[in-house]
Amino acid sequence: MSLIMNICILTSTAGYYMNKDMFGTQGDFTTSPEVSQMFGELLAIWFINEWTKCGKPTPLQIVELGPGRGTLMSDVLRVFSKLNLIEPSKLSVSLVEISPHLSQVQEKKLCNSRTQPIDETDTSNRHYKEAQTLYGSPVRWYRNLSDVPRSFSLFLAHEFFDALPVHKLVINEQGCHEVLVDLNPDECTLRYVLSRNRTPASIYIQKDDPRKSLEISPQSIVIVQEMAARINQDGGIGMIVDYGHEGEKCDTFRAFKNHKLHDPLLEPGTADLTADVDFSALKWAARNPARSGKSNLIYGTVDQRTFLTKMGIDLRLEKLIAASQSESIKRDLKSAHQMLTDPNEMGGKFKIMTLFPVGMEKILARYPPHGFS
Repeated sequence: MSLIMNICILTSTAGYYMNKDMFGTQGDFTTSPEVSQMFGELLAIWFINEWTKCGKPTPLQIVELGPGRGTLMSDVLRVFSKLNLIEPSKLSVSLVEISPHLSQVQEKKLCNSRTQPIDETDTSNRHYKEAQTLYGSPVRWYRNLSDVPRSFSLFLAHEFFDALPVHKLVINEQGCHEVLVDLNPDECTLRYVLSRNRTPASIYIQKDDPRKSLEISPQSIVIVQEMAARINQDGGIGMIVDYGHEGEKCDTFRAFKNHKLHDPLLEPGTADLTADVDFSALKWAARNPARSGKSNLIYGTVDQRTFLTKMGIDLRLEKLIAASQSESIKRDLKSAHQMLTDPNEMGGKFKIMTLFPVGMEKILARYPPHGFS
């Protein structure tokens, strides 16, 4: 199943994320940053508050994994610029993006100039393009987190891990088997089958996991381990926002097309394949980072409604409504607020988890991260 996700999502010629814009009403799903500017603004304020606790170290790098249209980063940079807390030359943006199409969309959203061509044969250039943001800071695009420069960084991953491939494992009396995708020769259609024997993905099963059916994302674990190691060694803060669970769910793999559920094996490459994020696995990765024996400080998960409410989204809504002269805009603002905070929708389904270096333990004991205390 992991292989079919990789093929359908990441193939350079026909991969779902590679050559199209899948966001918004004309796409297959909508994200919180696309719903309202309030979401990105409050995340920016949160990062600024926690960065201040660290002593406002510079240079500062903001790293976003899977930046979509660039809407969230645009809102974050606007807040940093308005508060004038750091010189543009001391702030850089690093975007981890594999989609050529989306990187162009992000460029149009974030930049006041066209990207500069990069000689990819020069091994000193680990990014594949660069430009300058509307606020004067450099922005560079990378294909992998491992290529991003090492420095104090604010890491942001919003609806990133849910798109990474998963292995579905089933444990029965005969042992541990992986759910694979096979070709049905009679109908020339795809079908699910069980592996005869144990597969390498089974090494990621935790000994105390009671589930008989579970989804494993090795790529997610490796990326969080890399992020966690950088936070401890170079300094930084990480935030992960996604829909998910704490290790209790078993079968969440599904597909969306035109905002509706879709058969994952039907018309592969035309729909968004996704699975709920197992935050218990991400926490394990953060406690066992790469190249570092030190566990990160972990806060969360909390649901999106709790976080945004504590960050003052109600007050921000009032301010925006008061500044607007249009009744339709006021209605849109109220609708966006409802969508972001509804406990039965985004407000309850999305979870937020944050990572800090162990060196901040005493500071955070006195001043816990806002929204998580």
